[in-house]
Amino acid sequence: MDPFKDERFSPLRDMESFTDEMFNRIMSFQEKEHPAWDEERPFSERIKALPLHYLIFSCADRDPAKFGPTAANYYPIRDELRVIAHCARQVAKNPVICDLHPGNGFIGSLLAREGVSVIGVRDPAAKPNQIKNFHDKDFYDMREMKISDIDFPFDVAFSSWMPSGVNVTPEIIKHKPKLIVYVYTDHTDDEGNRQTGTKEAYTDLPDNYRIIAEWEVTRPKDLLREVWPDLTPNIEETRHTRIYADGPYQGIDVTNIQHATPYDWEEEVNMALLAIEAKEHLRSSGYEV
Repeated sequence: MDPFKDERFSPLRDMESFTDEMFNRIMSFQEKEHPAWDEERPFSERIKALPLHYLIFSCADRDPAKFGPTAANYYPIRDELRVIAHCARQVAKNPVICDLHPGNGFIGSLLAREGVSVIGVRDPAAKPNQIKNFHDKDFYDMREMKISDIDFPFDVAFSSWMPSGVNVTPEIIKHKPKLIVYVYTDHTDDEGNRQTGTKEAYTDLPDNYRIIAEWEVTRPKDLLREVWPDLTPNIEETRHTRIYADGPYQGIDVTNIQHATPYDWEEEVNMALLAIEAKEHLRSSGYEV
């Protein structure tokens, strides 16, 4: 069966033009011509047409001894952040979310734009992203301070990509947040070092906290290269999200969210996954691809 005659694969009919546009976006970012590099531009302009490639990889000129990832540690999916915001709005009238490892504020800003107040707590001693500031100044409040110095109340702790080998959970618990959200991976490097946090950080919580929602997103091996051989290979990586709730909030709704327009880079994720599925379909039918 020709997969291109299957309506499920119909978007692939425009693969040639899609590929040209995608490579133009990649080149624009690589040459630092993309608005993402301009910290004076509005956040909505900076995230427009942001290439998926640079939410998986960093720029080749990044010095890893001086800088963290160019843009972010992972590509966020809008519906995921909408679930978190949906939960936060049920535990307080005007919920405040504390973004505990904000980096440049990119992911926390996307969360803030879903209708919640987000305060980023950036340790001045932390290694900066290659794009140092990538937050929405209209919705996101970035503060330079250590987690141990937090002096403001908040309703939700957002621990996205806890630093490797560090357990911040005891510091979080001191503030008695109504919700604790973890985004992490169990991936380890060749020497056995975890990429995020410690195993205990995501499991050893007081008895009054219970998981009310969890999901995972797996980035397949060679997500881009499998479809576009000129692009960079990547390892498979699974990203986990867990939402813990304190006792009084364990009955909140975690499912009834309204879907919204996906981020631009999600189109590239979906196109790559669809192309990989089509290739697997052809191989299973006896074709060499």
